[in-house]
Amino acid sequence: MFPWLCMDAATQPAATRFWVIRRLEGEVGRLALWLPVALGAGVLLYFAPRFEPPLWWGLAGVGPGALALWLRASRPLLAWGLALLAAVAAGFALAAWHAGRAAPVLEMPRGAVQLTGTVVEVDPLPGGLRLTLGGARWAEGMAPTARLIRVRLRGNDPARPEPGDAVSLRALLRPPAPPAYPGAWDFQRAAFFEGLGGSGFALGPLEITAQGGTAPPLAGLRARIEARVMAALPGPGGAVAAALLTGGQSGIPPEAMQAMRDSGLAHLLSVSGLHIAIVMGLVFAVVRGGLALWPGFALRFGTKPWAALAALAAGGFYMVLTGSQVPMQRSFAMAALVTLALLAGRRALSPRVLAFAALAVLLVQPAAILGPSFQMSFAAVLALIAGFEAARPWLMGGTAPRPLWQRAGLLLAGTLLTSVLAGLATTPFGLHHFGRVQVYGVAANALAVPLTSFLVMPAGMLALLLMPFGGEAPALALMGWGIAGILAVARAVAAWPGAALALAPLPAASLTIIALGFCWLCLWRQRWRLLGLVPMALGFAGWGFASLPAALASADGRLFAFQAGGEVFMERRPGAARFTGEAWLRGFGDEAGTPLPPEGELADGRIGCTASSCLLRDASGAPAVLLLRPAPPPRGQRPAPDFRRGPHPACGTAPVILSPEPIRGECPGSLVVDRFSVWRDGAHAVWLDPPRLISDREWRGDRRWVPPRPRPRGVGQEPLAETE
Repeated sequence: MFPWLCMDAATQPAATRFWVIRRLEGEVGRLALWLPVALGAGVLLYFAPRFEPPLWWGLAGVGPGALALWLRASRPLLAWGLALLAAVAAGFALAAWHAGRAAPVLEMPRGAVQLTGTVVEVDPLPGGLRLTLGGARWAEGMAPTARLIRVRLRGNDPARPEPGDAVSLRALLRPPAPPAYPGAWDFQRAAFFEGLGGSGFALGPLEITAQGGTAPPLAGLRARIEARVMAALPGPGGAVAAALLTGGQSGIPPEAMQAMRDSGLAHLLSVSGLHIAIVMGLVFAVVRGGLALWPGFALRFGTKPWAALAALAAGGFYMVLTGSQVPMQRSFAMAALVTLALLAGRRALSPRVLAFAALAVLLVQPAAILGPSFQMSFAAVLALIAGFEAARPWLMGGTAPRPLWQRAGLLLAGTLLTSVLAGLATTPFGLHHFGRVQVYGVAANALAVPLTSFLVMPAGMLALLLMPFGGEAPALALMGWGIAGILAVARAVAAWPGAALALAPLPAASLTIIALGFCWLCLWRQRWRLLGLVPMALGFAGWGFASLPAALASADGRLFAFQAGGEVFMERRPGAARFTGEAWLRGFGDEAGTPLPPEGELADGRIGCTASSCLLRDASGAPAVLLLRPAPPPRGQRPAPDFRRGPHPACGTAPVILSPEPIRGECPGSLVVDRFSVWRDGAHAVWLDPPRLISDREWRGDRRWVPPRPRPRGVGQEPLAETE
């Protein structure tokens, strides 16, 4: 801690007291808002190293926490500083505890297996069904796995399983996908904390061996609602309606999903604060209006408390029904505190409510802080609350009622300002995770959000109420009309010139600096909050100094890329994954990429290709990376084994050699990334300034969610699966 925190006010330098102590003393009530920020920083500290950190790092906060309690009366500012340090340590310990209690990573079978398990979830897809299985087995005498397995059924499979059914099918399984390139989004880490062990696809028909088993709460109800909604509203409209009512987006066609993303309306598909506010607001209004029709009860007990409790119960049910996603957890935690504030006669819209929600979500799912859902959800709400606090004196000024035209203007301005604030707050996080900016999001939201609030969601809630009686068709038809309008807006806005700009992702370090500045800007109340604009500007400035890799090799050895002159040039081998290529293009901020030519030069001579290789040169014209192009074997045949005894002829011609086939033996003068390299260590990236080569395994290090290096068949195999 800084020495001035321990000084008495009389002995502190005047300048220090003016700029620090007086500011903090004036905002001591806001220091509690920094506790979830400190807790989140501790969670990020756990995920930062490339090794598994010891748990005692988190226990180091016990001392500062105890000292903070002892000094809270005599030295409040010092006590708060120590409390924030303790919160950082607590966040680290919390993340380590959640990681330690998670089931170990599974070793998946390498060939087709007969898979059995119990259906946990049924997700509709545009071309069939996807099952999530619990207690899966795929070998004789094998104990049930402690992790979930997802399997996509064949499109023509007539089986219609429900949650709780025991099933059997022949399938090909694989572990969660590794990052597309070093530093990309870690799907294996996300799957580790979600309890997912692997996924695959069916090779034969599904057999339901038993029915009526145990399933997660409301899983069966969710599947039945999805089926009835999509039967009443076929096509994209029904898939969107099912997503709004049950939280599952798997059935939405790619074309509709892309239009929603490019127009800035994708947040409407993720069940979040807007949806739960509509649900709880409708229930509150209906229950309070109904109770008002009962004068004896209303006069004796009042209507607001009972309506608020009914709305809270409806919000909790809706959260569980939609799968308890992170935005819903945040929204429900806030709704619970807002309800208590209403019952106590306190102001409901407060940063403390959001701080409580952040603490609640981090306690339950600390790894959620790494994902876009948590970051964008909390950033948007924090910006709205801070904006309301800043505008509140002006909005509430005066006691005389405003004219109708002023109220209408305020409503319109508030709607537009809400979209602008939420859009600006989420832009850095969207740039980091997706590398895209939706230019016309404000215009799209101005049209689509009112449709969602006043037509789509009320009709959907009415359909849910009528569904037990079989009378949901008229309400679903009304909901479908509203969704058709939203999709029309999305397609129209997405078609505007430059609707979605592809940019290189914002580096993690820059995002961290921007996020800290954003919290400083929103959490303080006095004018010194504007100092938060400085780190935000520095974070965006650092974006321009980010160094992109000059070459990439995929984890399956079938996709390679060169980056030169601001363009991306790709070499696709047979069987290359389209998803990996799309992730690379997002990482480079490119829309489509350019195939490497059979022969010729590109990028002002930086790239030269022949039938047998492509060479990438550095800025000085010296050879940097050589990509070999072995001739593919005849169709249906495997590559002939390479029994060459001496070094490969390409060795020494470039500092780095990329090869889709193995290069056996030593290769003096060159670093080799071949089929064996990517099989062992995942995707590789090459930087030229300064020159370095790094694999995905080196980037992520030895963490719990990183699978061990694969071994040849029959060499030291571990048990097939970890058990409970």
